[in-house]
Amino acid sequence: MPIVLVNIREGRSVEQKRAMVEKMTEVICETMGVKPASVRIIINDMKNENFAIGGTLVCDDPSMQLKPKQ
Repeated sequence: MPIVLVNIREGRSVEQKRAMVEKMTEVICETMGVKPASVRIIINDMKNENFAIGGTLVCDDPSMQLKPKQ
């Protein structure tokens, strides 16, 4: 049973997460020869206050914020 952990920053929509897990499941099944029901994907949605880049919390620098797709 493959178990995949995905760490992403907050700001992704449920639709984006749904699309990601569907595609990831397809690839895992194709490459590992398992059935979709055996694939487990855990998404850790991190708040910007819990993620830093270059010593700065993302919540403290607006330029590091995820930009919504237009």
